[in-house]
Amino acid sequence: MPLTVPNWMRALLPRRFRKTVARVAVVRLSGAIGAVSPIRPGLSIATVAPSLERAFSMPGLSAVALVVNSPGGSPVQSHLIYRRIRALAAEKEVRVFAFVEDAAASGGYMIACAADEIVADPASLVGSIGVVSAGFGFDRLIERIGIERRVHTQGEAKAMLDPFRPENPEDIVRLKEIQADVQALFTGLVRERRPGLDASRDLFTGAVWTGRQALELGLVDALGDLRTTLRARYGEKVDLRLVAENRGSWLARLLRRAGPGQTAAGLPDALIAAVEERAAWARLGL
Repeated sequence: MPLTVPNWMRALLPRRFRKTVARVAVVRLSGAIGAVSPIRPGLSIATVAPSLERAFSMPGLSAVALVVNSPGGSPVQSHLIYRRIRALAAEKEVRVFAFVEDAAASGGYMIACAADEIVADPASLVGSIGVVSAGFGFDRLIERIGIERRVHTQGEAKAMLDPFRPENPEDIVRLKEIQADVQALFTGLVRERRPGLDASRDLFTGAVWTGRQALELGLVDALGDLRTTLRARYGEKVDLRLVAENRGSWLARLLRRAGPGQTAAGLPDALIAAVEERAAWARLGL
């Protein structure tokens, strides 16, 4: 039986006696992006940062692999996660790979762009480079049941897009201006990180493409999966280290411990969050 030398002991040996095995930290980034609810936290800088810090601080690191599976969500949280990944990669001088599973769409694709290389499955959905705002209007409903909406503000824009009042065309114009500014940030980021994009196509319409189409358009670098790709790059014995995901907010952990009879108060919030996340995936046909 061969003797296994611990990593700490191998590091003490002269270089000519060391058998180096590449180590890659693997971080899973799955789900909708943003604080969906206190009970059902989505991907956010608060939930993701601890895993990223542990991954980039791993000793003997050759690369970090991000497994991205997200329909998107908050542009702010997407950008914060993107910036943290790039900052850690520069600080630790470590190469970053992104592996797309079902989807890297909208904010999910922004996060994937933090990688030096993006690898997708041929059937993955990639792109959705755009900005969307969605909501409901209840003004006709409350009028029908005899409820009067009363809003008093200091500042004419404070009640912008109030769902219990009829839409104001000026509010729509203002919203479009905000969306355009966020879209400019998103497209600028993608162009900077993906210089090989197909210049003959408008890739910033909010459309999604399969992994095979995305490869032709320059949105991804290769087709494949994490294990096969990293073995081809770093050898058959590459050491893949999965970094445990954050367990969620303290409130979510507390409610999980409380037992079924004491978690009923959180069920409506969790249900709404689940519906919102389901809707985000449904926009991709998933």
